[in-house]
Amino acid sequence: MNKSPVFLAAALLAAANFAASDAAEAADKKVKCYGVALAGKNDCKAGPGTSCQGSSTVDYQGNAWKLVPAGSCEGMSFKTKDGRMVKGSLKELKRDVPS
Repeated sequence: MNKSPVFLAAALLAAANFAASDAAEAADKKVKCYGVALAGKNDCKAGPGTSCQGSSTVDYQGNAWKLVPAGSCEGMSFKTKDGRMVKGSLKELKRDVPS
C-alpha cells in the first residue's frame, strides 16, 4: 500500500498531539492529600456550599484533605505551631483530629 507523504505527516502530527495532551493531562492530575490543609481551607469534592469544604477546625487536621498535584503529597511537610513536623498522606490520618 502506497502512503502519501501528506498522510504520513498527518499521522505523525496526530500521534505527537496525542502524546502532548496525555503528558499535560498527567501533569494536571490532582490527588487528595490528607493532613496538609490549614484550618478552614480544606477541599471537598462536593464543592462550595457543602458541609465539608472549609470545615476543618485545626491546621493540618489528619482527616481533612486538599487537592494537590499528583506525586507531591507525601513529600509535603509542615511545622506545626507546637513545633512538630507533620507530613501529607494519601490516606486519612488519625492525628490532629478534633474531639
